[in-house]
Amino acid sequence: MSDRTAVLIAGPTASGKSAVALEVARLLGGTIVNADSMQVYRELRVLTARPSAREEAQAPHRLYGVISAAERFSAARWLELASDALGAIWSEGGTPVVVGGTGLYFKALQEGLAPVPEIPQAVREHWQDELLARGAPELHEQLRGLDALTAERLKPGDGQRVVRALEVIAATGTPLRVWQETPPRSGILENVSVVRIVLWPDRELLYRRCDARLERMVEDGALQEVATLKDMELDPDLPAMKALGVPQLIATLDGQCSIEDAVLQTQTLTRRYAKRQLTWFRSNMISWNKVFEQQSERMMREVFAILRENELTG
Repeated sequence: MSDRTAVLIAGPTASGKSAVALEVARLLGGTIVNADSMQVYRELRVLTARPSAREEAQAPHRLYGVISAAERFSAARWLELASDALGAIWSEGGTPVVVGGTGLYFKALQEGLAPVPEIPQAVREHWQDELLARGAPELHEQLRGLDALTAERLKPGDGQRVVRALEVIAATGTPLRVWQETPPRSGILENVSVVRIVLWPDRELLYRRCDARLERMVEDGALQEVATLKDMELDPDLPAMKALGVPQLIATLDGQCSIEDAVLQTQTLTRRYAKRQLTWFRSNMISWNKVFEQQSERMMREVFAILRENELTG
């Protein structure tokens, strides 16, 4: 077995993976590393179900609330931060426990990402200004003239991805699809003993958990959290502004719908998101250890059994 070990814990939203990761970290004396694309934003603790201050005090946590909602965060940036975090944990003789529901982050961690060069800030700002001034459909037509194949893959209204394709061409002279087809650099888990666990709850139970959790979020101050975010007057196309519940609660604050309607809309979107996550896991995590137990104590016993089988515990 390698001197370096890591535990990866994936699962759909509201599956209980954060609680599992905390117990695993406490058992192993490990450090929890966030692999959720929305929990990186410091302004969205409640609405993204980030660990509470009490939970964070029970084990070291990294990459939670480390990015401003005003920034555009990417898988490449997460991989860079995660690489630094895991390296630091290993250098201290610890075990990283990577937990989240963003499948692309786990894929990047294990397989690396296509080597798209860093885009200069001036180029990024230019295309963001163009998006605001001209709109996504017009930029999509411009992209079609430069790279018809990439444009064909993108929806005309998907401003974030259209801008990404345009800025890559502007900065490198090479279409994004060509970079994406380039063999990726190796993931950072080479020569590491890795235990992979994916939580797989019953779908109807998961949907009920999603619904109940959103109601608790509203009780815990999600609307006030979004009001603070709204006061920042950010570009609505930023990833943080598209987090589940943010557009719906902003509509409530603007008097466009009731809080009850916003909750119902967000519950529906959250259930659909959970379904997409499970579909992605089914296709991309075939070899992972799957935990089907629903009750928390039995689920933890199964997780600990997997750790014992992989010689991480006695």
